[in-house]
Amino acid sequence: MAGIFIYSDKADITSEIIGFARLNGKLPVVLTLSEKDAQALRNAGADKIIVIKGQSEMIENYARAIAAVLKNEGAELFAVGATPRGRDLAARVAGYLDCAMVSDISSASYKDEQLICTRMLYGGAVQQTEKLSGLSVITVPAGKYEPVQGEASLQTLELQADTRVSVVETAPIVKEGVDLSKAEKVVCVGMALDKAEDLQIARDLANVIGAEVGCTRSIAEERHWLPAESYIGISGAVVKPKLYISMGVSGQIQHVYGIRDAGLIVAIDTNEKAPIFKAADYGIVGDLYQVVPMLTEALKK
Repeated sequence: MAGIFIYSDKADITSEIIGFARLNGKLPVVLTLSEKDAQALRNAGADKIIVIKGQSEMIENYARAIAAVLKNEGAELFAVGATPRGRDLAARVAGYLDCAMVSDISSASYKDEQLICTRMLYGGAVQQTEKLSGLSVITVPAGKYEPVQGEASLQTLELQADTRVSVVETAPIVKEGVDLSKAEKVVCVGMALDKAEDLQIARDLANVIGAEVGCTRSIAEERHWLPAESYIGISGAVVKPKLYISMGVSGQIQHVYGIRDAGLIVAIDTNEKAPIFKAADYGIVGDLYQVVPMLTEALKK
């Protein structure tokens, strides 16, 4: 059964990759260890959902077995969600298959039986295009494709796991902030903010337009004014809102990488030469302490 085999430990990314497969007229087959995820994905447009059964609860321990399944089924692509666990699995499977792999794609499409992938390098300064032929592996970040609908069949598959590594203990990470990757509107604050109390200016604007508040890396990791989950950038959250408004954000390339897929970018900064204006659709050169309250009051009306 030729087609695109899909895995992600996050069901929402799985749904998006299914959308990619359908968009390209391919047959999507989902692999999962989770019965819960399998049920959640029953109407997400896959042709088939395969629940893996075995001696391990770690998907990466099935990498060799999954590689064999892909080869036996005549798969043309293994598309994996670009999460820490997904990247681990993808690299192992590509190694066992001795095939091409492209990590963290920006886009992908088929042309003349080849998969054309683009990805960003050097913090988004360079875009690289790669062509893949034959069975290949890619990792796909969240927010790249739209989910679809359609009922899938469900089956189980016994696979042999490598049990040399096992889970000793698990502890959930306590997240303090919101999931910015799912926000439709984002107000982002930068280092031009003088003190933590002034975050209220951003919150007031966000409340008026129904947005979430994000920040640059320095606000979260140096000043500790907002949780780490609020930091937007290449090593933080990558967002795809319909509207992104920055307040006093200079717009270094590491930050712009995290907002490049926003539908509309509005920048407010006193420095007319700030890099953020090159990425913005609309720019306001002015003091955020004057501009933002005026904008908030105008939007209230």
